[in-house]
Amino acid sequence: MQYQITHADLSLVLALERGRSLAKAAELLKVDVSTVFRSIRRLESALGTALFVKSRKGYLPTDTAQALAEQAERAEQALEAARIAMSSGEQVVSGTVRLTCTEAVMHSLLLPALAAFMPNYPALSLEMGTSNTFANLSRRDADIALRLTNTPPEHLVGRCLGSTSYVICGQPQWRERLGQSASSVPWIAPDDSMQDHPTVVWRNQHYPGLGPRYQCSSMSTIAQLVSTGLGVAALPDYMVHALPGVDALSGPLPGCDTQLWLLTRPDCRALRSVQTLFEELTPRLRDALV
Repeated sequence: MQYQITHADLSLVLALERGRSLAKAAELLKVDVSTVFRSIRRLESALGTALFVKSRKGYLPTDTAQALAEQAERAEQALEAARIAMSSGEQVVSGTVRLTCTEAVMHSLLLPALAAFMPNYPALSLEMGTSNTFANLSRRDADIALRLTNTPPEHLVGRCLGSTSYVICGQPQWRERLGQSASSVPWIAPDDSMQDHPTVVWRNQHYPGLGPRYQCSSMSTIAQLVSTGLGVAALPDYMVHALPGVDALSGPLPGCDTQLWLLTRPDCRALRSVQTLFEELTPRLRDALV
């Protein structure tokens, strides 16, 4: 019969994965070193595979041990959530929600909003990833998406939180030259992976012969280049406010206004954890766009 992993086994693997030595693992488990050594050897024998490799850096986990440690961490989080629920009553919000957004939206909008309310929900965990597409929600790899788009997919449900305008921005040194000729300043723009981005469409329509000097695969990287003074770029107005030493060098670019949507799958909208995030994020993100 195949060996059945127990909670004690997971705790053992997690302690050694975290401590990387028998002594530290023993300290975490509140047992002696010999007990940890015998238990690991017994578990490896039962599973028929090595879990750790001893090296100069300590006990290094194999892929199997790493997978077990990840499951152990989830079990640890579930137990902590259960303890909080028992002490706080039935109204506690718990669980893990997977959230996806672009890197620029995460740093400029999402993280400040989360910092304002997540400490109030100690049993709620977030798994956050960055992506420019809706594929994650379609594959059920995420529960919530925060996206800048004027055409949200019909298979998702959610709220429009407002809209953002795009402006040409850069350090003040570029203002005079930009006023004389758009081609007299170095431009920073999205690369071919974002060829449908509204700022790319705008540039091709208004300055078809203008080639960017720097191209990047994310708006966050574009913003970083702008802040160093390497050139000018079209960025959403909410990003410009957060860039030190960077000014808006134009008014809103025509045809570039884009809505911000908070979206989820229909099967997720009834989840209390998802509902809570919607209610907490909505007012904060709306205010951030004003």
